[in-house]
Amino acid sequence: MNAPTALAHTSAQPIALPVPDATGIYTFPDDLDHAHHQWTHQLLTRHRARDHQVIELMAPHSGQPHFIKLRRPVGRPVLALEPHHDDFTLSAAGTFLARPRPLTVATVFTRSTSVHPSLEYAYSTESAVSHLRDREGAAALAPLGATRLALGHKDAEPPYRPYGQGRLDQITEQLRSIVAAHPDAELLAPAAVTRHPDHLLVHEAAVRLGCRWFWEDLAFWPTYALAGCDQHLFRSRARAELVPSLVDITSVVLDKCTVLRMHGSQMYPARKMYRPIRHAWTVAADRLGSSGTYAERFYRTESL
Repeated sequence: MNAPTALAHTSAQPIALPVPDATGIYTFPDDLDHAHHQWTHQLLTRHRARDHQVIELMAPHSGQPHFIKLRRPVGRPVLALEPHHDDFTLSAAGTFLARPRPLTVATVFTRSTSVHPSLEYAYSTESAVSHLRDREGAAALAPLGATRLALGHKDAEPPYRPYGQGRLDQITEQLRSIVAAHPDAELLAPAAVTRHPDHLLVHEAAVRLGCRWFWEDLAFWPTYALAGCDQHLFRSRARAELVPSLVDITSVVLDKCTVLRMHGSQMYPARKMYRPIRHAWTVAADRLGSSGTYAERFYRTESL
């Protein structure tokens, strides 16, 4: 059985955070949900006491308020290239909550008809879905003070097919102009560990643009990588020179839960949005062998 681990925060009373079981894939989502509610209540109290470091976020679909500490970015700027509005948030937001840096996020595929099946009646058009996803992206990135850029492409729909060379060339050139406008920024992009053509395309475009820093998609990895054929697919795409590294996000994992509630305001049940958190613990357990650590995994083609 799982045992709670004390998670240190700036508040006087630490929050008890549940730790996944020995496999790391399963946890007590209700316990994590309870810990998150406690943390949100503490931040609400600070917000009501006029602590200007704590801001209110409104989940775009549900309208539920949440509270989070505003980050103050320092250091070299980062330009993150993401396929969809939620990819950076799912896979790298914890790192930037823990180590905030000046951030610009360029989202390639911003037109969509993909919405939770239970909400198809409420968001029945491409415009409605795209507007919801845009608001979710804005709310998720608000604590980081990120600049958002939208390229306006339509995302791929099942059954997935390989992307065309012409589309890759077009999107690469659009991203090239964005990169040129941010000459001092370090490039960050997905490692394309899924078979989704949008992820593969953005990864290839980023490689063309000289990107050497990639995040692993924690949202999809536990789904796809359990099959041996998918592990082989990832290894074939991840070049030998890619070196994996971890960033410990244990101290900010409850804030990441808040960010996940922004990007996934349409998710039902709400605990489904904890899947990236579950796998974040699995990654750390596999790599570090230490219980109670949450982490995000990245790959680089050169050392820091």
